[in-house]
Amino acid sequence: MPAQPHIVAIGTAVPSHDIHDSFVAWARARLPEREARLFDRMAARAGIAHRWSVLPATDGSPVGPNGFYAREPHPGTAARMALYASAAPALALEAIARLAEQVSLDDVTHLVVASCTGFVAPGIDQIIAREQGLSTSVERVLIGFMGCYAAVAALRTARHIVRSEPQARVLVVTVELSTLHLQADRTLEPLLAMLQFGDGAAAALICANARGLAIGRPFSATLPAAAALIRWDITDRGFAMHLSGEVPGRIAAALRDPALIATLTGGCPVDRWAVHAGGRSILDAVEQALALPHDALADSRAVLTENGNMSSATLMFVLARVLAGAPVAHGIALAFGPGLAAEGLSFASAA
Repeated sequence: MPAQPHIVAIGTAVPSHDIHDSFVAWARARLPEREARLFDRMAARAGIAHRWSVLPATDGSPVGPNGFYAREPHPGTAARMALYASAAPALALEAIARLAEQVSLDDVTHLVVASCTGFVAPGIDQIIAREQGLSTSVERVLIGFMGCYAAVAALRTARHIVRSEPQARVLVVTVELSTLHLQADRTLEPLLAMLQFGDGAAAALICANARGLAIGRPFSATLPAAAALIRWDITDRGFAMHLSGEVPGRIAAALRDPALIATLTGGCPVDRWAVHAGGRSILDAVEQALALPHDALADSRAVLTENGNMSSATLMFVLARVLAGAPVAHGIALAFGPGLAAEGLSFASAA
């Protein structure tokens, strides 16, 4: 029998600068009055109280008179990537430090890093390994540009490693700096998309120790004719996020398909859901399509309220709450992202 991989513990970190309210004020001022009123209603209903940024709190806001985005045109992609190269590893190391408070990180054999909000070479996996003092022989995997479901890909990769090498101790890190990619848009849909995103990092130890959450069956499903609904476009002014307003409806329609439900659940009753907090409307769509109890996505909604959508790091924050909660018999972790695709895996509390 292959070894049973477990998420032993998860550490999380966000920057100290809350930019949500300043973004709302900046964005609404860019819209005609009628659209500004609609933006206000959508912002109030978004279920987000805070979003955190690595950008300096100059004048209280990156869009303030001396902030990173003070003048248009905004800084180019090179300037944004220079910030990513220093800030992404630093935030990741904070999450690893929170993990190390819970479990020993001695003898890490593998490092799996997921990030879609920046590029640097040598990669942030190498920077993290060096700064964390990992062995120079640690085996590294860098998962890039998969978006919000990259945490599933990272955990799935760690699961495969432990199943094939039972002595492996895999450090999984997700780190995203979405606020490096503000766009100088003056139309409603892109501003509503940007309203969702903040910065965050998470780190987890995956090994065969029977502690924490056992990682079960992974699954993937790509929704037909939906590839253009979620995408990142690399531009000269950072990465431009396109998040169509059709996404919640398409997710809800897909989740009403009995075949997809069977793929997600394995045909077994589910007593805990860990759903990527991509936005209030996405969580509502999942809850309604699956006819879940009103509190089934409480962990996801709490993460959304406290942090917004942190892309790949978000699901890890939700799983951290699951680890701290009641025992789980059969849980499902689920995330949506570019494609439009759904990625996930099952989990259960250690026996």
